[in-house]
Amino acid sequence: MPLGEGNRWLTVVSKDEPDGVEVLLEPSPNHFEPAKTYQKALFEAGIPYTQFNVDNLQEEFERLVHLGVEFSMKPTEMGNVKIVILDDTCGNKIQLIEMLS
Repeated sequence: MPLGEGNRWLTVVSKDEPDGVEVLLEPSPNHFEPAKTYQKALFEAGIPYTQFNVDNLQEEFERLVHLGVEFSMKPTEMGNVKIVILDDTCGNKIQLIEMLS
């Protein structure tokens, strides 16, 4: 949803539940310096901005690699979880996580 002056409001929903939960992606920090500083510091430290749970991390990783997504961490087990970290091309690191049994 355009907000004027190059800003926009974006929500994301599951293709399986288009009327379900919406994730709000805040407007670009280009016009709000504190957000820009925060985003840059997280990215440079390699800290994910957010994470999303997936049912099968390996399948999701392979699907995204096929689409050209770049990962800074390949599938890695850490205790009872498996994670990957990707670059969303908008200045954020995103972590995908699978809970292991």
